[in-house]
Amino acid sequence: MSHHAPLILDIAGTALTEADRVRLEHPLTGGLILFQRNWHDREQLELLCAEVKSIRPDILICVDHEGGPVQRFRTDGFTHLPPMRAFGEMWMKDKGGTGTGAMAATNAATAAGYVLGAELRACAVDFSFTPVLDLDYGESSVIGKRAFHRDPRLVSVLAKSLMHGLLRAGMANCGKHFPGHGFVTADSHVDIPVDKRSLKAILAEDAAPYEWLSTTLSSVMPAHVIYPKVDSRPAGFSSRWLNDILRGQLGFGGAVISDDLSMAGARLIDGREVSFTEAAVAALNAGCDLVPLCNQSLGDGRAVDELLAGLDEALAKGQWRASEASEQRRLALLPVGPALDWDSLMAHPDYMRALDLIP
Repeated sequence: MSHHAPLILDIAGTALTEADRVRLEHPLTGGLILFQRNWHDREQLELLCAEVKSIRPDILICVDHEGGPVQRFRTDGFTHLPPMRAFGEMWMKDKGGTGTGAMAATNAATAAGYVLGAELRACAVDFSFTPVLDLDYGESSVIGKRAFHRDPRLVSVLAKSLMHGLLRAGMANCGKHFPGHGFVTADSHVDIPVDKRSLKAILAEDAAPYEWLSTTLSSVMPAHVIYPKVDSRPAGFSSRWLNDILRGQLGFGGAVISDDLSMAGARLIDGREVSFTEAAVAALNAGCDLVPLCNQSLGDGRAVDELLAGLDEALAKGQWRASEASEQRRLALLPVGPALDWDSLMAHPDYMRALDLIP
């Protein structure tokens, strides 16, 4: 039987408990997502990551580290990265239509990607869920200044520049939230946003970066948003969105990572409230390769254990199939090449140059 480790879990504290170790050893666990509560300082983070890797060398240690309002590690030397909107604004500060603003902005975005990736890797973190490819319509409560710009062409070029910087640090990337979370006002963490535009309108605007970046994106995170003109299910649970449109029409070949299963947008499918296991099975069957469950390790973490057991049982019953291709896409997100340790990074000319360029 082919192996496939689709679950990305979290832990409650700054060090592993016995329960954490058991969960990480589970063959269905493929990733660990870190939050601010898992951070004390760099030394602690490195020790934590080293222990995780001693249990499972191939586990993907990830974090939401975008810059601006979404950056989990901010102290003990970590650079405070600007929100992505800062690069869009830089682009627009053009001197007399010469394109100098655009050139400066793309270079600065690459610098930010390099600093972001290199600092995380120096602490043994593998992967960040970045960049945001949503368009800045000025309406979304949850996206806001996390977006580069309103124009999908600018978004694509700036995101590609940021991803170039990540790549120089040996880090993969994650475009989110497919096909676009920028148009809706509601926040999918607490609500199920509905975007009533036609497929044609969405493909022409919000989803355009996914097509233009299909050779560059390592992974994509779909939105917990319903687009009723296309499918009654949120994008992350929709084979139409993931298989037909993202993979078929837009030519994307990397990993699809569902958004957090504990968000409100994931708990209702076809109008019915579902368990975490049902949500995970629905996401995997719709075309997701990886499914994160966040913030359920707090307390006794029963929900995490129930999901591991439930997904195991669903696999045995044939309710979802382990996919070797999915597992290969997961492994492809692990970093490439040796990482510089923190002290070497701080003295590295590329790093010092990059810091000067970040707005």
